[in-house]
Amino acid sequence: MSQNPEKAYKNLEFLNSPAARHIRILCEYEETRQRLLRERVHDTIVFFGSARTKDSAAAQKGLADAQAAIAANPDDATLKKALRRAEIVDSMSQYYDDARELSRRLTSWSMERGRSFLISSGGGPGIMEAANRGAADVDGGRSVGLGISLPFEQGVNEWVTPELAFEFHYFFTRKYWFLYQCKALVIFPGGFGTMDELFETLTLIQTGKIKKALPIVLFGSDYWSRVVNLEAMAEFGTVSPEDLDLVHRSDTVDDAFAYLTSELG
Repeated sequence: MSQNPEKAYKNLEFLNSPAARHIRILCEYEETRQRLLRERVHDTIVFFGSARTKDSAAAQKGLADAQAAIAANPDDATLKKALRRAEIVDSMSQYYDDARELSRRLTSWSMERGRSFLISSGGGPGIMEAANRGAADVDGGRSVGLGISLPFEQGVNEWVTPELAFEFHYFFTRKYWFLYQCKALVIFPGGFGTMDELFETLTLIQTGKIKKALPIVLFGSDYWSRVVNLEAMAEFGTVSPEDLDLVHRSDTVDDAFAYLTSELG
């Protein structure tokens, strides 16, 4: 009796095995490339920042709830910690609102001038969501979401343009697509992941691997001056004084918008 063995490209057990890792890597490169070409995405403005940042309305509600809970149980140590966390989230929420507004203005600017710049983010919550949401605030605005499979994040946020929503397994292929089409970078306060993305980009520029002009905005001077002391690196001679000019520090949407649009022409 004849048999109909399964074709190799339909064998999910094999495709998910260590032996097929190179095939999965190639898929994450080529499928992304083909879809971006099909959707005519050539130039992006990438937003990085913390996934933990909430919009001001949600942060204020969380703070009000925490304050009400501690008022009813003023000696509860757990509630005191929860109140402190809520206060921090509330204080950081302005960055979400600023990211959303900056994204909205950049999207509107690009569309009004017939330019091709699309907002791109990691597709998750927090600052990433704010960036995609700002683009969606503009009628006809589109944005890219380059998601990553993580146990504590479920898919890309709802504001990503569906045709431009991606889910990566490998961080390095995701990073490639962040930077390959990137024409400007806006980095809001973030944690280890944001630091990783910032310093890898700076390294690629410093070493000449990225040859194109790539304006970088560090948004939030209070945060960045305390967390990253680039000036100290120059003083100790571990970077050149000229390397400090690789970033533009900004505290307002107006300033960041003016800088980026002047650099992008």
